[in-house]
Amino acid sequence: MEAFLGRLAADPGLRADFDTLCDFGGRVQGSEGAARAFDWTLSRLREIGPAMDEPVPYQGWSCRRSDLTLATGEAVPHVALFGSAPGVVEAEVLDMGRGAPGDAGWAQARGKIVLIRHEYPFAPWTIHRRFKLAAAAEAGVAAALMVLPEPGIGPVSGGANGNPMPCFGVGIEGATRLLRAGRARLLLEAEAAPATTPTLVLDLPGGGDDGRVVLSAHLDGHPLGESAIDNATGLAAALSLARAVAPEMARARRGLTVCVFGAEEWALSGSKAWLAGLETRRREAMRFNLNLDSVAGHPRLVALTSGFTALGGFVQGAAARIGAEVAVHLPLMVNSDHANFAAHGIPALRLLAGFDAPEGALRHLLTGADTRALVPPNELKAATLVAGSILWAALTAEPAELAALRARADA
Repeated sequence: MEAFLGRLAADPGLRADFDTLCDFGGRVQGSEGAARAFDWTLSRLREIGPAMDEPVPYQGWSCRRSDLTLATGEAVPHVALFGSAPGVVEAEVLDMGRGAPGDAGWAQARGKIVLIRHEYPFAPWTIHRRFKLAAAAEAGVAAALMVLPEPGIGPVSGGANGNPMPCFGVGIEGATRLLRAGRARLLLEAEAAPATTPTLVLDLPGGGDDGRVVLSAHLDGHPLGESAIDNATGLAAALSLARAVAPEMARARRGLTVCVFGAEEWALSGSKAWLAGLETRRREAMRFNLNLDSVAGHPRLVALTSGFTALGGFVQGAAARIGAEVAVHLPLMVNSDHANFAAHGIPALRLLAGFDAPEGALRHLLTGADTRALVPPNELKAATLVAGSILWAALTAEPAELAALRARADA
């Protein structure tokens, strides 16, 4: 482990790769920037070992035109949420506040354009956007606008999660103007169509034959900012880990499969389709998934351990070997690709910075403020070293120790 972690700590490619990924822009799935980023990433993986693209289908979507205006015709800054239904709406604007399912205000929302507050996405108290939009659809709203409550940032992006009405993101300044006007007009011209996303796979055999550890990160992002925290941090860390561990794989009990997924921001579609399409023997060989997503932007790391009861102790023990601490959140959170591995019974965790820290930089995810300026180099390196300690533990653990991690709280 010492040689691996020493090589990892000295890797100049960590920050360089992070900056290069940010240079590609937001890396929206299906965009030219994302295509160039996938090509570049595949070339980086092939410098380490035999890597290939295993493309998978997902439901693509493209926005041709979107407008949001007051009754006066004055434009309001906005962004269409991925997968939004097209349409033209002119209606009264209703402030739904938090917009939680079951709120009394939904009874007055039918046929209106509703404003719903965007929440910090990583906390036990969070109500995810998908539940709020589902409540809006059930209430029969004409359109739904997610509102970023912090001033000076602008609109918030995200997915519409298959709901049957136009859905936009706006900033608090735009929301205030809409409420003052009382009515608004919204237009969305968009088209959904079947598409494919790359899935980049690098396989490094180990010295033993006890299956595979999967190290994963997603490449795709959002149209605002550089998608720096989410998820240039995780992908740069995964590339650095793969480079550093490759010379040590003969000492590992099991092999390493590195997966770079697309369409994660589209309801985790890429990893879901890839796992579902694997041969049974290949999927059953997976012993552990370490998913890196938004690993910097706050100094505190947490492992989202997907309901696997022994996984938290395993992760904390691995981190302690390098003098680091990792908090644990046991209940499954379906907010990154680890959730799809967990659905197949594979012990899976998401390593994440800033859980339950709404004052931290991760509050800027999905906005134009998610740029490289939010990521101190020391935080990215520290997170990568913690990920390295977990990865090495998974590669070298006794078979019985990894098998014990399959126990679930909901079993």
